Formats: sequence, C-alpha cells, structure tokens
Amino acid sequence: MSIDGCIAGPHNEMEWLVWNWDEKLKEYVNRLHQSVDTILLGRKMTSEFISYWSNVLNNPQDPEYIIAKKMLETPKIVFTKTLNKSEWPNTKIATGDLKEEITKLKNQQEGGDIIVYGGASFDSSLIRENLIDEYCLFVNPVAIGNGKTIFKDLKEIRKLSLIESIPFDSGIVLLHYQVKRK
Repeated sequence: MSIDGCIAGPHNEMEWLVWNWDEKLKEYVNRLHQSVDTILLGRKMTSEFISYWSNVLNNPQDPEYIIAKKMLETPKIVFTKTLNKSEWPNTKIATGDLKEEITKLKNQQEGGDIIVYGGASFDSSLIRENLIDEYCLFVNPVAIGNGKTIFKDLKEIRKLSLIESIPFDSGIVLLHYQVKRK
C-alpha cells in the first residue's frame, strides 16, 4: 500500500509499487508463506494473480520463482457470486455468505495459516466483517493521493497491536499488526 493507504490507483493503477525488493524483503515474504496452506482471493483479482505467478513459474531463473511455486501449489479459494466452477488449477470456488464461509473455513482449518490476496473490494469486505486476525501491510514510499483503499468500509474503530515493524532497503516498511479482540 501507499503511505496514504491506497492499494491501487482509482483505475487499478499499480505502477507506483516498489518492485526492487532487497534480499531481506524477499526472505521475509518467503518466511511469511511457509506457514500458509490456503490463499483467499476475490474473483476480480484471481486471473491476474494466477497469470502473473504462472509466467514467473515458467522461468526458473526468475528471482521470484520460489514464491511463484508456493503461490501456485498452495490451494486457493476464490470468493465469487458470478462463477460456478474454477478455470484455474488448485482452486475452489466459494459462493456462499462471506462471513459464514470464512468462519467455517477458519473453524475447520487444521494446520497452516490462511492468507488473503483479494483486491480492494474483497479485502474491504473481510475487514468490514472483522474476519482478519492479522495484517501485514507493506507500505511503499509513495503517496498517490487518490486510489482504492481497504479500510474505507469500517463500521467502527478497529484497534490493533503492533507485532513488528521492519524497514527494508527498498524503502518499503512492513507493519505487522494483530487485531485486538474484545
């Protein structure tokens, strides 16, 4: 996200993101995904997400190859109201009530963590329903002034506890928070 809280420009522009990741940042992202065994996606983001990582996986020399392998091998659940079946490998479709589906998934989930790569509207829906336990916010050193945010639909103040903050050489700062539950 940008320092002013945007995850994309008003028309989904993302050229402002910092991609010159240093080794420390790459290692952090790899560690973050080690405990993950389910990826949640919103429908709008899924085709770009899978397409991007598939292209990276086609080039074993790519520095993101290890992350791409994990992204594609990890089971994914796409939340959608418009699709009946998945056209993507290793991906299931969820069409029910978001809160019920996620609560059921979290209660049935044994083992690894669940991570979200949703898109602004999907992320906002999860945040609004208080379905996220921890936030790993990678803040890019840029302000874009106008764009898509993920916290705009909050119905009440959401208090968080800082778990860690890490500055990276690229200028990105990780802010890792846990939600304070009542």
